[in-house]
Amino acid sequence: MIKAIIFDMDGLMIDSERVTFECYQERLKDMNLTMDEEFYKTLLGKPIKGIYQRFYDVYGNDFPIENVIQDVHQLMAERFETEGVPVKKGLVKLLHYLKDNNYKTIVATSSNRDRVDKILAQAKITEFFDDSICGDEVTKGKPNPEVFLKSCQKLGVNVDEAIVLEDSEAGIQASYDANIKVICIPDMKYPEKQYEEKTFKILKDLTEVTAYLKSL
Repeated sequence: MIKAIIFDMDGLMIDSERVTFECYQERLKDMNLTMDEEFYKTLLGKPIKGIYQRFYDVYGNDFPIENVIQDVHQLMAERFETEGVPVKKGLVKLLHYLKDNNYKTIVATSSNRDRVDKILAQAKITEFFDDSICGDEVTKGKPNPEVFLKSCQKLGVNVDEAIVLEDSEAGIQASYDANIKVICIPDMKYPEKQYEEKTFKILKDLTEVTAYLKSL
């Protein structure tokens, strides 16, 4: 019996991948550089070291990646502040359904605590979650399963009583290695075959997650 739903944040609940891409383009333009969508998609779902390496491969080993990422996060924060946080289709309806039906819920994300708390508050969805676990609270990030195993511990459920909702390949791998069923809702990048095979289901949007849970 499923008792808990574990949510990724960026790209799953928050429509942030497109915003991130646009902010990278804006930041790189200041450096007289460009980024196309195909390159950006190669970053998605990668651990931070893999992201760094992709930039070094394309822009050179002296590329100031840490400063650029920091600037991109600042640009995103400013957009969220002025334009609001864009939430994914079906999210609010799903959260209401889970709350009304006594599912346990947790956010499990690679983002740091300050950013997570702020975005959940801006999106007005903090109240729907029993807990959260962030990137600065685990020793190894996705695709390591630690964040999902700790999520189950925090909620007091077994791995077979939880479902993970993810959009990224790193999240799929982490869920698979934690032996937790993962439903993938792809964002800008559809999972490659090796990851697709590790999912329990691939659904179009969060509205379909609500319909699936109702079918149980």
